[in-house]
Amino acid sequence: MTKMLATSEQQAIAKAFLAARSAKTPLTDYPGAMPQALDEAYAIQDSAIALDGRSIGGWKVGRIADDLVARYGGNRIAGPIFTDEIIDAADGDVPAMPVYGAGFAAAEAEVLLRFGDVDTRDYDIVSIRDAIAEVRTGIEIASSPFPGINQHGPAVTASDYGNNKGLVLGPPIAGWRDADLIAMPVEFRIDGERIGAATMEAMLDGPFGSALFLTRVLRARGIAIAPGTWVSAGAITGVHEIRPGQSAEALFDGKIRVSCTITG
Repeated sequence: MTKMLATSEQQAIAKAFLAARSAKTPLTDYPGAMPQALDEAYAIQDSAIALDGRSIGGWKVGRIADDLVARYGGNRIAGPIFTDEIIDAADGDVPAMPVYGAGFAAAEAEVLLRFGDVDTRDYDIVSIRDAIAEVRTGIEIASSPFPGINQHGPAVTASDYGNNKGLVLGPPIAGWRDADLIAMPVEFRIDGERIGAATMEAMLDGPFGSALFLTRVLRARGIAIAPGTWVSAGAITGVHEIRPGQSAEALFDGKIRVSCTITG
């Protein structure tokens, strides 16, 4: 991937998404020419980040479907998670997480990695663990004012903050350096009904692979990773659409719970 400066049209798309997010109004149509490549999507995303002005406390990583990997030249995308939309619920709190009720909204069970110091080395899937300070359970809130955000390919998804609207930090995973995270069972419930169950075996090279991907894609974009930055490593049980008024709960290893309610 090469870093691309936003064109005037791409800047206009970024402004339209920011305006819709700020006003909490839906976008019936994509506000411009849809990006066809990830460098175009990240140009829009970078422009929106600069215009937004809020501090970034983490990044979400999402998977690109296998049949689209060749076209887009990779298997993951990234989007910013702003500090003011990261809620710590490690003590069992059940925060209310807002979504765009007339747009797209979903919740996902995810493993969350917190970066320590990220140096300039060329990390691999083993050494990236040296850059991780903590691993937690959590729920990513995916939401966009554009209802079709996930229907037009990963570049469109990436262009609007990767379809992120917040992050719930659940309890930590004790002994994560020695734990078999890949085999850990994870369940997801909406309004108490189990709608998804899986392990991380289907997550490409797992959560540490997501962290490795993120270091590389952010370096290519000239974005530094500050200590304390979170990585929401990817949906484990699926992308579960959700509506205001509903509740979500993720259960990790049969004993670690993290929950939230959804507001409009």
